[in-house]
Amino acid sequence: MTARPTTYRSAAVIGTGTIALGWIALFAARGLEVRISSTRADARAHVTAALPLYAASLPDGPADPDELAARLVFAPDLAGAVAGVDVVQENAPEDLPLKQRLFAEVAAAAAPDALLLSSTSTLLPDDLGAGLDTPGRVLVGHPFNPPHIVPLVEVVAGRDTDPSTVGAAVEFYRWLGKTPVVLRRAVPGFVANRLQSALLRESIHLVREGVVTVDELDEVVTASIGSRWAVVGPFHAFHLGGGPGGLRHWLEHLGSGLERSWSLLGSPPVDRETVDTILAQADASFGAVPYEELAARRDRGQNAVIAAAARARED
Repeated sequence: MTARPTTYRSAAVIGTGTIALGWIALFAARGLEVRISSTRADARAHVTAALPLYAASLPDGPADPDELAARLVFAPDLAGAVAGVDVVQENAPEDLPLKQRLFAEVAAAAAPDALLLSSTSTLLPDDLGAGLDTPGRVLVGHPFNPPHIVPLVEVVAGRDTDPSTVGAAVEFYRWLGKTPVVLRRAVPGFVANRLQSALLRESIHLVREGVVTVDELDEVVTASIGSRWAVVGPFHAFHLGGGPGGLRHWLEHLGSGLERSWSLLGSPPVDRETVDTILAQADASFGAVPYEELAARRDRGQNAVIAAAARARED
């Protein structure tokens, strides 16, 4: 294994969608030269127009969009974007053949010690690297949206990935200020999105059945488990719910009812009626507010919650 850098100077970002824009802003804020590869003819104008929104909500405080833009290089082709960089972060659409072609090109042009990372939320690393001589070279570095703010990055390795490559990915994300979690086994959807999907399924069921509205459901979450989970995870929360006896007491006394309660959860169809119900309520609540305004509100709140939780852990 070729020795890897202890400092990082440059990174390539493939794509200019929402996730890619978050990485671009964060990488530039950390002082990296960011080479951008995009199929958009207006990539430069698109990124330049979007940068102020992301620059205003960086975890360490607002940055000057012009200073970030000065660190961006819009490469004429993919090979030029990845040649000589320390890290490649791919953000193409969730199309396996497309991503396989991209990583084949990337592996041929990038330095042998460059980290090859994918932001995919659905595809497994062994599939992404299947066309390479060394398939284990491709790792998943799945962020939680928005990636320039939310700390989590799920690191998923392939069967043949060298442990030192996993360690290098973890080191890079920590250097960025992220919280990387290495999955012990590659599973579809990874972890965070599986948890989110489970909650979304029951949320849709409850709204579809008329138990609550979209607004009320969101308020239930933000006023209860949302704020709780900002400081303790589910297992830790139920450990505290068990009193002095902890999780052991909670499971021994209430665990027998879990399967029964799970059987009562909904499994709603995502049919036309369901979609129309959800969208009508969402449109009435926040659908008319411009995306940029909603995103800015979310980002301010998210940064405030993360900062407050960090201060509480230090006390």
